[in-house]
Amino acid sequence: MKDFIDPFGRSITYLRISLTDRCNLRCVYCMPRDGLQWQPRAEQLSADEILRVVETASRWGVRRVRLTGGEPLVHPLIVEIVRRIASIPNIEEVSLTTNAMLLGRLAQPLADARLSRVNISLDTLDREKFTRITRGGDIDQVWEGIAAAERAHLAPIKLNTVIVRGLNDDELPALARLTIVHEWHVRFIELMPVGNTQDWGDGFPTPSERYVSVQEMRAQISAFDIQPVQTVIGNGPARTFRIPGALGTVGFISPLGEHFCDTCNRLRLTADGKLRPCLDNSNEISLREAVRLGQPLDDHYRQAILNKPQHHKMLATGPAGSQRGMSQIGG
Repeated sequence: MKDFIDPFGRSITYLRISLTDRCNLRCVYCMPRDGLQWQPRAEQLSADEILRVVETASRWGVRRVRLTGGEPLVHPLIVEIVRRIASIPNIEEVSLTTNAMLLGRLAQPLADARLSRVNISLDTLDREKFTRITRGGDIDQVWEGIAAAERAHLAPIKLNTVIVRGLNDDELPALARLTIVHEWHVRFIELMPVGNTQDWGDGFPTPSERYVSVQEMRAQISAFDIQPVQTVIGNGPARTFRIPGALGTVGFISPLGEHFCDTCNRLRLTADGKLRPCLDNSNEISLREAVRLGQPLDDHYRQAILNKPQHHKMLATGPAGSQRGMSQIGG
């Protein structure tokens, strides 16, 4: 079969799969204060169904799979799912994005199942601020998870930081400094207006105050004299730099300030079995019924790819077109 090619000539080689909408944290930019009503488990794809979806994608040129959530590590079959996806012919890499709360005990089993690497959310180095941002998380568990991932050789370890004005933008230099002595890849991410434009509660910035552009981020760490890295590690959209002499790298993911739509190579699969052509696009193609009836999935993929827009329409000053929040889409 030929590879997936969208209407704008982009090869689709990367599938992001949300295993669950459930999460053990309630980060302010991801979920409402009162949380969300979880999808009934019967509406979510089973492990066998997820495998069928990936098998079809692998025959059409998808080579990399990233598992997300919610929080993928709360899925009871996470290790089995990783092992089975990694065994599918043509799948070259299985990676995972996590808040690391459960990574301390799961890093080695996941590595044994042939997980390639992890991205870990870390929005602050301050213990109390971490608890506020996550609404109850323990930063010590993140550090334990990072240490366990290093021992299990889940490399390169990438640390994802969503930068919010008046919340953690003052920590840009400290976070960048981590890369000097660690082989970590710290990526600063612009806040995207996806399901998070509501009031976050007392002590948090208002919607109009939150956005920090990638240009501002770079200016705040200009003293480090970061230099471009030509070979980007992994398959993500980050523009990558290195502090001279540093072991790790600093990256910027800028869906708004410098969008990367021209090179987008991905589809998303929600936990309830919908193919989503763009984070900002609610024009989803449901394949849950087809996969449960044992029907071919090829036409569903073709339709999703035909629906893929040339670029998103998100603006920093207003809500995105998505009716789902980030935890429901899978990031």
